[in-house]
Amino acid sequence: MHDDFWIPIPLETNNVSAISPFLVPQDHLASASLYYFLSAFMFFLMVTGTGINTLTIVCTAQYKKLRSHLNYILVNLALSNLLVSTIGSFTCFFCFASRYMILGPLACKIEGFFATLGGMVSLWSLAVVAFERWLVICKPMGNFIFKSNHAIACCAITWVFALAAAVPPLVGWSRYIPEGLQCSCGPDWYTTNNKFNNESYVMFLFCFCFAFPFLTILFCYTQLLFTLKAVTRAQAESASTQKAEQEVTRMVVIMVLGFMVCWMPYASFAFWVVNNRGETFDLRLATIPSCFSKASTVYNPIIYILLNKQFHSCIKQMLGMGDGEEESSTSSATEVSKVGPA
Repeated sequence: MHDDFWIPIPLETNNVSAISPFLVPQDHLASASLYYFLSAFMFFLMVTGTGINTLTIVCTAQYKKLRSHLNYILVNLALSNLLVSTIGSFTCFFCFASRYMILGPLACKIEGFFATLGGMVSLWSLAVVAFERWLVICKPMGNFIFKSNHAIACCAITWVFALAAAVPPLVGWSRYIPEGLQCSCGPDWYTTNNKFNNESYVMFLFCFCFAFPFLTILFCYTQLLFTLKAVTRAQAESASTQKAEQEVTRMVVIMVLGFMVCWMPYASFAFWVVNNRGETFDLRLATIPSCFSKASTVYNPIIYILLNKQFHSCIKQMLGMGDGEEESSTSSATEVSKVGPA
């Protein structure tokens, strides 16, 4: 039963049992201790990710000075992370603790859809942040000013793109099924079922939802570094300019690495499976990409938000850890808009 939602044998992986992951614990795939470890990890992501991203949204609503065009994009990132942590991480936490998809096929579809939706919004938001920094700092369009309405429009586009990626499995182009250790759900990149055209969907995800945003981020931040190096050469005697270049270089490296840690395992593994039909692989390894992508709900806000001087100052003040309006907040905001992504 539930043939539309799970992977029966025989299959390329040949270590997937015919026991439905919706009916009984999948102890034949891994030890109970591994399931419980992953459950604890998902609980950590759920609590921490929900806390950090909720704090970001509340802080922005409370402090008007945070309502800038860049921060609107960061709030959009926080909203997408919140979607993944509250639905995706919670479902995985509960199911890993039970050692199977105890919530059933419908919950599998719901979790797969919202995790994909939130993940895609997050991914495209990172690309929009890079694009905004390129426009503001490198000025490829001359005196064009990136305003709040542009940021809101870009945020809306991220949701349109995300829906374009998350809806197809609900209407027959691929499908959402249990993945890895069968306690989380995602698009079907395992099977060669012609009914669902899985291979074409995976290639669509890889090209449109990974390669294109990644190349956008790489191009924009590379141009940003070149611009800052040119400014540094022109102001060789300025210690503040050199310091700004060092800080931005560090942030760019962290941002690109964060993106790759989040999405490279998922994209690479799915791409490998689609292009190596018949090769065996361990389903425990197939769980790793899903965990890395959900972990982005924690390290993305740390990179993009908590390391943002404005956000950091306001969050400390809101939590009663600051000493009132910090004198450097205005100057930090000005410096940020001119020389760096944070």
